[in-house]
Amino acid sequence: MKFRLIGTVVGMAFAATFANSASAADSKGGGKLAFAVRDWFTSVYESKFMDECPEGLAISGDEVWWRGLNKKDRARLTDNGLIQTLNRWGQAVRRGPNGVDICLNPSASTGDPVQRIVEGKYSYGADLDGTKDGHATAKSCAHEKFIDANDDNKLVDNQFYRLVGCTYGWRHVGLVDLNANEMRGTSGLGMILIEVTGVDDPRNDDDVTVTFYRSVDQFALDPVGAPLPFSSYRIETVDGKPRYSDSLKGSIKDGVIETKRGDVKLPFYGNYNFMHPVIKDMGLKLTVAEDGNSATGMVTGYYDLAMMLYWIGGMGPTIPVSYYNCPSVDTAARKLADGYPDPKTGECTSISSAFNIKAYSAFAIHPETERREAKR
Repeated sequence: MKFRLIGTVVGMAFAATFANSASAADSKGGGKLAFAVRDWFTSVYESKFMDECPEGLAISGDEVWWRGLNKKDRARLTDNGLIQTLNRWGQAVRRGPNGVDICLNPSASTGDPVQRIVEGKYSYGADLDGTKDGHATAKSCAHEKFIDANDDNKLVDNQFYRLVGCTYGWRHVGLVDLNANEMRGTSGLGMILIEVTGVDDPRNDDDVTVTFYRSVDQFALDPVGAPLPFSSYRIETVDGKPRYSDSLKGSIKDGVIETKRGDVKLPFYGNYNFMHPVIKDMGLKLTVAEDGNSATGMVTGYYDLAMMLYWIGGMGPTIPVSYYNCPSVDTAARKLADGYPDPKTGECTSISSAFNIKAYSAFAIHPETERREAKR
């Protein structure tokens, strides 16, 4: 507790200093804010009695495999039930012809159960297609809209929630996202940096630019393992230029940073995968804490379907204990995808999504700053 108190006091002192320097920026908007994203969770609306999942939770791949065995093979392959689910995942996913991995090749499996999806009317997210009934548009496929769980007068699109909202691995701070967050937290890989530039006032500014980078440094942690606010993180570069640097215009109102929508490529590491998905029409809403140490918010947009399926199919040991079946998810995802139809096939290539994030205030170190420091 003593270390926690000291860390909090120091963090608040840094926050006050940082806020003052930003508010004192010149009239051209020379101030900056930056945040290192620690947590990234799929936004899942859950009712008290799970009314949104009337058929219950999705069937896992391990269960499909186990039920497909005769009594003798069940006993032999599980050592009479003594081999834990986590330690038999390799057998469960290799049930395609000639032992093909059905998570890497979902079409190799036939007769899999239909994915149990959300049938409720509420969700978190944003209105991405601008329609009242989810009819097809130039950038969307026909789908069913949700009512905003925070506002009955608003409609939102979140087909990714519809897909995984009845799957154990994504519910109640599910194992899938928790595992990914912990892998990033301990390795520093795939860590997103958010930098806000052109800031005149860190609490209110109607014209700022929000840019997304990847850090090459691990999280700086306090004695109890929590990220230290206002730590410095170097931006990843290739040939002297940032590998990731997509920007969105935005504003700050009462400490809430909100962007306009645009396409953003982000780094991702976790669940035994590394990738760089593009979120089309992405928007960020981020609320900075009063002490300036951290921020919480939501990312919404159309998530690249191919990247999402690659991620789900490549999770490895996470799959059996997250209780989902790869071929079932793959089939359902292609039907539910609602963003950006392929001009040739007419099938949508992205899926509307929403994610809750938590970030810690930071300093983003650009390559030119790093070079200047090295010359001193």
